[in-house]
Amino acid sequence: MTDQEYEKELAALMNGEPAGQKKKRRLFSRSGKKWSKKRKVLTAAIGAAVVFAAVSKLFGGSGPAGIPVETQTLAKGDVQEVLSISGPVSGTDSAEVVSRLHAEIQEILVKEGDRVEAGQVLARLDPTDVEKEVEIAQNAYDLAVANYNEAQRDAEQGYAKAVQDQRAAKRDHDRKAMLFASGDISQVEMEAAEDALNDAIRQTDSFNLENGKPAADRSYSLQIKNAEFELEKKKKELEETQVTSPIAGTVVRVNSRVGRFADTVDDDKPLFAVDNLDRLEMKISVSEYSIGKVALGQKAEITADILDGAVEEGIVTAISPTGEEKGGGSTERVIPTTIEIQNPDTKLIAGITARARIVLNEAKDVWVVPVSAVISREGTDYLAAVENNVIRLIPVTLGVEGDVSVEVEGEGLSEGLVYVVSPDASMMNGTAVLPSAS
Repeated sequence: MTDQEYEKELAALMNGEPAGQKKKRRLFSRSGKKWSKKRKVLTAAIGAAVVFAAVSKLFGGSGPAGIPVETQTLAKGDVQEVLSISGPVSGTDSAEVVSRLHAEIQEILVKEGDRVEAGQVLARLDPTDVEKEVEIAQNAYDLAVANYNEAQRDAEQGYAKAVQDQRAAKRDHDRKAMLFASGDISQVEMEAAEDALNDAIRQTDSFNLENGKPAADRSYSLQIKNAEFELEKKKKELEETQVTSPIAGTVVRVNSRVGRFADTVDDDKPLFAVDNLDRLEMKISVSEYSIGKVALGQKAEITADILDGAVEEGIVTAISPTGEEKGGGSTERVIPTTIEIQNPDTKLIAGITARARIVLNEAKDVWVVPVSAVISREGTDYLAAVENNVIRLIPVTLGVEGDVSVEVEGEGLSEGLVYVVSPDASMMNGTAVLPSAS
């Protein structure tokens, strides 16, 4: 063999092809996309072994013709498609306790880890300034009420006098009308009586009536409402000098201390963080490509370092109706999903990271082969069966795919069938091989 022939033969073997053939090939998955890193690694391993054996033969090695391959016997088993994803553990209910009062903290009544009930006082603030503001607001309210009452009395008295004056003017008008008719008074006197009556009527009509009764001007009522609103606001602030927990739970953070102002906590943190730790949950972000296989009520296995190998059961309790950006420059969207931990006595604690394992799909008692055993060409998947040391490609349909194994179906599959674990992509029907069972 000349050097040129040797180099051509070696190049062909490195490409996994018979000498003299120049044909580019790519590794494809069953979806038509490039194989995953996992399948590339598995395939590369056996490919390296093939090249090593072929090169050895070129250098004078002896032995029967054929590509050494690792084989297995087709068998049935179970396979699962699993979603494994990490997320933080938290309480099922949580509250951040803040204060908008610029008041000094006089007393903190709880510490981290304390169990509290809804409405329980966590801290007391200096009430001095707020008490003064309440007093001022109370005075303003009392003054508004006094002004209203005075205006109401004036309205009632003024209206009563106006009615009385109108009645007197009416009597005088009627009397003078009779005198005018008999010629006893002049036209001027008659007109004066009419003018007096009209003035009395206008005066009566100028009063504000509600349900037929005189009432103070509406502006006085509005003043009372405004003063009442301000008074209630200040009373509420006085109540807030007693800082309370809105929920029952455990105090997990205390972010201030006595002597600090309640509304100036460092880094905009809350005064207190309270979590309901009676039930824990995990918050995970599921890819938009997998969320269609996740459903409410689905079970999950929860693991974490703190569990020392133990596994907790979880249930999917919430799936967000909208997705959000995954971040990191990715265009993929993720959907926030909640898993509730079922064991109330779990060793898990809020604030740590755990891992959830959700079975998305599974098949039992089916033909199962390693993912690396599948050859994909032009949209069709094949299993490289070995018969009499020769390759026979069997078309298969892929089912449930796990991390390292996949379900296969096909007419040519049967118990005892021997197949190549990691076939070279160039293998064809009739390719000679040297099987080596795993």
